[in-house]
Amino acid sequence: MEVPTRVIPMLAKIPGVLSISIDAPMRSTTAVPTDGVVLQQTLGYLPADGLTGAGVGVGIIDSGLSPTADFANRITAFYDFTLPQPGGVATAPTDPYGHGTHVAGLVGGSGLMSGGLYKGVATGVSLIGLKVLAADGSGYTSDVIEAVEFATANKAALHIDVLNMSLGHPPYESPDTDPLILAVNNATAAGIVVVVASGNAGINPATGLPGYAGIMVPGSAASVLTVGATQTMGTVGREDDTMGPYSSRGPTWYDGLVKPDVVAPGTNVVAPAAPGNQIGTLHPNLLMNGTSENPSAYMRLTGTSMSSAVVAGVVATMIEAHRTAFPSSPALTPNTIKAILQFTAVKMTDPDTNLPYDALTQGTGSVNANGALALARAIDTSVAVGYNWMTTGLAPESTIGGTLLPWGQNIVWGDNIVWGDSIYFSNIVWGDNIVWGDNIVWGDNIVWGDNIVWGDNIVWGDNIVWGDNIVWGDNIVWGDNIVWGDNIVWGDNIVWGDNIIL
Repeated sequence: MEVPTRVIPMLAKIPGVLSISIDAPMRSTTAVPTDGVVLQQTLGYLPADGLTGAGVGVGIIDSGLSPTADFANRITAFYDFTLPQPGGVATAPTDPYGHGTHVAGLVGGSGLMSGGLYKGVATGVSLIGLKVLAADGSGYTSDVIEAVEFATANKAALHIDVLNMSLGHPPYESPDTDPLILAVNNATAAGIVVVVASGNAGINPATGLPGYAGIMVPGSAASVLTVGATQTMGTVGREDDTMGPYSSRGPTWYDGLVKPDVVAPGTNVVAPAAPGNQIGTLHPNLLMNGTSENPSAYMRLTGTSMSSAVVAGVVATMIEAHRTAFPSSPALTPNTIKAILQFTAVKMTDPDTNLPYDALTQGTGSVNANGALALARAIDTSVAVGYNWMTTGLAPESTIGGTLLPWGQNIVWGDNIVWGDSIYFSNIVWGDNIVWGDNIVWGDNIVWGDNIVWGDNIVWGDNIVWGDNIVWGDNIVWGDNIVWGDNIVWGDNIVWGDNIIL
């Protein structure tokens, strides 16, 4: 409803009202204009064994979809939630802003208009357009919630396996009451893998200093797969990759979770341009030739919107790989897919310090499609809880760009880090009914709760210490905005940055 501010306290007192939430303005998580050399975004992310995501449906909650040649006949449904009528209205696919088309191209464009040069990750996926942003890229949270709920309710009818949400708004309330977070939690519980951009609040535009706690909603939801952005430098190898400075860092507001979960290419990436789209009209320097017949067929953009789409494509190929290997077994759950991606990720090193980026910047590392697919093919989800569900042994390493790289082999569960081979066993934590980040009894001798000692040098409880450069306690105090700078102190006993004070 639309009411004067003075009415809100009265509404809050009405019996039965649990909470009142702002219908927050929503924006795509793209930083434009973009300068610099074009980087081929899919290098090292394309499956090398013919996997295309065939039979997998990816819902694109965005500004729409334009039926360009790169999508052929793979747009299987399109619904507009920006119209005055309640609920999604089935219409012909369209995208006057252009953001959704670009995102969808990274997920699964064929690259036809560029002779295969600018193809997406999963070139055989089916695309379901759920339009929530207007021609200027703006929208409202209520429309996004409606689209998520629609996708959840129609998961089977529309064959939706994955939702990509390259959009967000700042956090305004606890995740316990935030209606968008509740909606994506429900979608995840229904078996949909929800992939979300972390946001582009990683750097203070006035000072150039890095910023922490800039994760946007719904990327702050514990259940979703939240993706930050890297710069690939145009090479297949990972040694020269760096974090995109704009990429939002954790932790999340209110509950202090570690986000992003993983990172992927998001800088100067190329994908199809919707004809006449507003982004290209306002920034013609972003448009690129596909062929001489299509002088503005593609567009290059930067942002975590792009990295989220790349990971959504990888997820689609993982689902295909598992279905092919185990046609009679239950599907990989969203929790399992997130864990696989985190476990197989490759740690990134900050070139300025020659040390690994902290977990609040890179999560568990850069997505490793090769390793994720190998693990997805090896997990038999029909195995009973408590038993090893691996059907083959795997060396925890992948060759990328000619270099053998170790997997990170850890999983960030809420504000805890799990090391070891936990992913190799069927456990209750991988189920649909488990919310990522909840306190869990896992295995025979691991309990997550208020007071935990684990390993030689890790203590969870009132004071949490992990890794080489992160300290936080249970009295977390956030200010009025994102905290900028390398050495950050929040509250009485929390330090984030390069220098740790205990």
